Amino acid sequence: MVETKVSGAGPSGAGPAGARVPVPRQGPGVPVRPVAGAGPVLRPRGVHDLRQGRPGQPTAGAGPTALHYRADDLLVVSGLPGSGKSTLMRRCVTARLVDSQQVRAEYAARLPRWLPYFVYRPVVRAAHYRRLRRAVLAGGPVAVHDCGALPWVRHWVSRAAARQGRRVHLILLDASAGEAREGQQARGQRVSAYAFARHRESARRLRRRLAGAGEPPAGCASAVVLDRAGARALREIVFVAS
Repeated sequence: MVETKVSGAGPSGAGPAGARVPVPRQGPGVPVRPVAGAGPVLRPRGVHDLRQGRPGQPTAGAGPTALHYRADDLLVVSGLPGSGKSTLMRRCVTARLVDSQQVRAEYAARLPRWLPYFVYRPVVRAAHYRRLRRAVLAGGPVAVHDCGALPWVRHWVSRAAARQGRRVHLILLDASAGEAREGQQARGQRVSAYAFARHRESARRLRRRLAGAGEPPAGCASAVVLDRAGARALREIVFVAS
């Protein structure tokens, strides 16, 4: 069994020593272990700060390359527009994806190119929420793209999962405003200054909550914080039988 510096001791003192990170308490998780061809695996529990690109954070290669959740869990991936949520989900998640960007792309492919997105945005959102509701109520593992500006979405997912006896987990992609703008440009999309400011404020509140409370948001069993380096280090996000 390999000990790493990505998962700190909980109140009982269980688990390996934690790295020095802004989040004051790291969740104990399940001990990180190596698996053939996959690298260290983390089963998140509590809060785990896996950012690699900042002073005092784990160095590149020191964190896990796989996140494992229970087979019936739900995962919410949050962060600024352009932070890399859709890319991470498509690259790593081996479960059903509910991604608003995929819905937007489907509508954009059918509509005239000159039609601005804000005109049909309400239709895209309604279609996304319908898919989200069907996916959650159908059961089974689901990964959800969360813009973060509408907290009621995460709250609804948490309540619906609780009624089903399932757990919800959070991944926060902590990208800077500049990195997020670069991501938007790379995919040929743009978020208005007003909307982007709302997203930034929501992300700031979530980061502050994690740093202040040292525990996941209400309704979540775990929260993993990643920067771009930490996200690139991940190879898989899987939902396993136990």
